[in-house]
Amino acid sequence: MGGHWPTTSPLHCSTQTVPTSISQRRTFINGKCHYAAKRTAWASPLLSLFSPLIGPFAKCTWRSFTFHLGCCLFKDGQEGWADMKCNLSHPDLAAPKLIHHRNRNEIKNGAILRLATSPAQNAQQLHERIQSSSMDAKLEALKDLASYSRDITFAQEFINLDGISLLTQMVESGTERYQKLQKIMKPCFGDMLSFTLTAFVELMDHGIVSWDTFSVAFIKKIASFVNKSAIDISILQRSLAILESMVLNSHDLYQKVAQEITIGQLIPHLQGTDQEIQTYTIAVINALFLKAPDEKRQEMANILAQKQLRSIILMHVIRAQRAINNEMAHQLYVLQVLTFNLLEDRVMTKMDPQDQAQRDIIFELRRIAFDAECEPSNSGGSIEKRKSMYTRDYKKLGFINHVNPAMDFTQTPPGMLALDNMLYFAKHHQDAYIRIVLENSCREDKHECPFGRSSIELTKMLCEILKVGELPSETCNDFHPMFFTHDRSFEEFFCICIQLLNKTWKEMRATSEDFNKVMQVVKEQIMRALTTKPSSLDQFKSKLQNLSYTEILKIRQSERMNQEDFQSRPILELKEKIQPEILELIKQQRLNRLVEGTCFRKLNSRRRQDKFWYCRLSPNHKVLHYGDLEESPQGEVPHDSLQDKLPVADIKAVVTGKDCPHMKEKGALKQNKEVLELAFSILYDSNCQLNFIAPDKHEYCIWTDGLNALLGKDMLSDLTRNDLDTLLSMEIKLRLLDLENIQIPDAPPPIPKEPSNYDFVYDCN
Repeated sequence: MGGHWPTTSPLHCSTQTVPTSISQRRTFINGKCHYAAKRTAWASPLLSLFSPLIGPFAKCTWRSFTFHLGCCLFKDGQEGWADMKCNLSHPDLAAPKLIHHRNRNEIKNGAILRLATSPAQNAQQLHERIQSSSMDAKLEALKDLASYSRDITFAQEFINLDGISLLTQMVESGTERYQKLQKIMKPCFGDMLSFTLTAFVELMDHGIVSWDTFSVAFIKKIASFVNKSAIDISILQRSLAILESMVLNSHDLYQKVAQEITIGQLIPHLQGTDQEIQTYTIAVINALFLKAPDEKRQEMANILAQKQLRSIILMHVIRAQRAINNEMAHQLYVLQVLTFNLLEDRVMTKMDPQDQAQRDIIFELRRIAFDAECEPSNSGGSIEKRKSMYTRDYKKLGFINHVNPAMDFTQTPPGMLALDNMLYFAKHHQDAYIRIVLENSCREDKHECPFGRSSIELTKMLCEILKVGELPSETCNDFHPMFFTHDRSFEEFFCICIQLLNKTWKEMRATSEDFNKVMQVVKEQIMRALTTKPSSLDQFKSKLQNLSYTEILKIRQSERMNQEDFQSRPILELKEKIQPEILELIKQQRLNRLVEGTCFRKLNSRRRQDKFWYCRLSPNHKVLHYGDLEESPQGEVPHDSLQDKLPVADIKAVVTGKDCPHMKEKGALKQNKEVLELAFSILYDSNCQLNFIAPDKHEYCIWTDGLNALLGKDMLSDLTRNDLDTLLSMEIKLRLLDLENIQIPDAPPPIPKEPSNYDFVYDCN
């Protein structure tokens, strides 16, 4: 048992049942050996088991003997782990999952295991085969390598053989070496390069090797694939993925990639019809944007504007005749956030009251609004008169500081961005600007809307709504198509909203004391309009027209009626009586949702990928079934197809947010507030955990509530509180239907005194 066992082909090991004797464990069906392994007895029983099992095959010239769920390291007495060259895997899985000493405890009773080549030997064989002089052998070896590289155990073995360097050398010299063959065998060469790049991407995705180790020649070669006008789709896709990872993971590589790739070379890939290529292209642009130094971001934004990136994305991606998938939506969201983040510098810049150029902007606002008025001459004795007139005009413009309005822009946020927005509105929507200013300056009934103050507070509000200055979320895909319809979308957004604010102010007949109330209503109007995802700014404006102050009042009244809270003592007592029943109903709903299961996305700090895993609760609420998926499922995934199990009885605790182990690790994810709010982990056994990042807040509440319910703990999520309030309100209203128009007393009726004697009978007839 100490060395390599002779073998020729994989043996399939099944643990569907656990026979009690060696003879029962040795059963041959269609030439496959089925073996039942118990999780608890790995070492000595296994050694004694294989002696009789190998006997019938002793005459075969086998070179290795392995189980295929991974490289299994078995405990050899107390001397440490002995590598038995064994590989265990589920035969039903597309990519084998290898077992090692760290995850051997994950094997459950009943798991189907298959014998195959060990990762170490498999890596050695593939390392030799990909250097074969035969094109067919090399192609087949690279195809296998691309598949096996997904597993981290195999990847470690292959990388230990300096496999990454071999692949990079093949990429660097491949084109020249096979230049003649490419003319004769172009499809074969394209497949070879595609499999080589695929294997490289999968190996690097494990994070074992640093990205800083690659040469300029390799970067130039990858960039050349992207810069070619005609290249195989799969090669282009992987090349874009490699460039994105290089930029995100190394500052030095960012500089080298930025020298090799220009926006102009990426634009043609957006004009194609393949959404995957478009997604990776935008991802590379986002990565270059994100890693660019602050002083170069605005320069890059100007280049994007010159190359008409926005209009190309609008035409070929957003308005293309096909649905936008989640990954594309995420990349568009990231681009939207990074574009708006260019405003952060202006948001955090205070106005310098002594800066004449900045003061001239305020003078320009005054000039446009009151141009018709005659200006005093510069003759002697007119300075005081001019100051008095300026003070009056600045008051009409709605500034808080009438004498020196520059002081209004010293607060950050919104800083100088508010003044920029006001000037844009005054120049590009001059009629609307003059109408608003003059309309409010002529009112004497204290109902005038202060344009200056309103603009400053509105700009601050819009920055909060669009989260200007915050890093993009790793999970969010909430992009707004209307922001891709105009080169100055934020300024146009402001122009629409400032007119809405003036309109709402008049509808509310507000005074200066009502300023904060008006801003709350305007924010509600904007948020409700944005949730409908208008496709253009004109459509957004139309949505706002339908959300008048009267309509907002109706919506609020309707919501209040639906959530009416009865505060009288009898109702409160009835609520207390009903509440346990409602909580049990919510608990059952949560558990039913866990039984249905949820698809979770696997997140990577280096790059987002369409890798998924599914988790669901068994119908008897005793086991959590989970496993990897190749793609997002359509509907429920049967629990039989999920290879991993976690008994509910083994769960020790459920932790959320910063307490999650995967949020404590080094990486970009822990820096993101939205990801923290969606993260939770199941802790079980010793130092074992199952980590989750929910698709959205709703699924986060469903799962944390359901898991807490399984553990007998209270459900404390916001969703539970809302559901409890809604269901309690509905139940109360149903029970009180018969008491309509009847006054319910605050105190129960008094109990009558006892009768003087009990010598009486009630005649039922």
